[in-house]
Amino acid sequence: MNTDPTLRPPGFGRALPVFTVDVEDWFQVNAFEPHVARSQWEQLESRVERNTDRLLQLCADTGARGTFFTLGWVAERFPALIRRIAQQGHEVASHGYWHQRIPTVSESEFREDVRRARAVLEDASGTAVRGYRAPSFSLTDEVPWAARVLVEEGYTYDSSRFPIARRGYGSAVADVAPHVLSTPAGPLHEYPPAVWPIAGFKVPVAGGGWFRQFPAWVTQTGLAQVLRHGRPAVFYLHPWEVDPGQPRLAVGALTRVRHYRGLDQCATQLEVLLRRFDFVSFRELFAAS
Repeated sequence: MNTDPTLRPPGFGRALPVFTVDVEDWFQVNAFEPHVARSQWEQLESRVERNTDRLLQLCADTGARGTFFTLGWVAERFPALIRRIAQQGHEVASHGYWHQRIPTVSESEFREDVRRARAVLEDASGTAVRGYRAPSFSLTDEVPWAARVLVEEGYTYDSSRFPIARRGYGSAVADVAPHVLSTPAGPLHEYPPAVWPIAGFKVPVAGGGWFRQFPAWVTQTGLAQVLRHGRPAVFYLHPWEVDPGQPRLAVGALTRVRHYRGLDQCATQLEVLLRRFDFVSFRELFAAS
C-alpha cells in the first residue's frame, strides 16, 4: 500500500493514549474458525453483551474513553448495547460484519461486509461511523484494494496496519507513526497499534494477547515510551479477554495459550492500566489536533 509522506493525518504528533475495543463474541475469533462454523453462531451462548458492559464499567470507574470497533453481526443482535456505548461518551466504529480476514474474501464481498456493518452500526448508535479495524489486523499488502474500498464506502480512518512481522497479520515495513494511505478514491488515515522499538526489535505493546502474555510492566513501559516519542499510543482489547469463565474449546496448544492464558488476571491488569494513562477515543484524539 502506498503512503503519502507529504500528508499528516489528524492527531499526528499528539502524544495521547488511545483505548480501543474490538467488540466480538468469544466464538468469533479467527483462530476458532476450524472449530466453529458461522452457521453455529446463533446456537452458542453469547457473552459479548455482559463482557462489553464490564469494560464500559471499568471505563466509567477510571474516566477512560475509547473507540469500540464493533461487529455488525453483534450490533444487529444487541442494538441496546451499541446505544449504551455511544451514550456513555465512547466512539462507535466498525470491525466489519462477519469477522472475516480480508485476504479470505473477494473485493466485492469485502465491500458488502463493510457497507453492511457501517449501516447497522450507524442505525444502532445514532452516530456517524468513520473508523474501521480489520479482523486480525488483516489490512495488509496482500489486499492493496482494501483501503480504496474503505474510502469509497465512507470510512476516513483505519487502525489495522500492525507494524510487526507475524504470520497471518502485520507488516514489518509499516510505519509505526500515524500516516496517510493514498488511494485512487482519496486518503485513508492510518493509526497503527502501538509497538515499542527497542534494540532493533518492535515489541508489540498494543494489548490483546500480548497484554496477557507479557508482564504488566512491559505494556506500561512500552506505551509510555511511545508517548515520549510524541506519537499516539493505540491500545486494544476484546470483551472476551475479561471473561475467564467463557466456554473452552478443544484447540491446539498454541491457540490455547494465545487465547486462554492470562484471562483470569486481565481485568485487574486493565484497571491498573486505565488508571495510569488518561485514555481517549480516536474521536477525541482528532478533536485535540
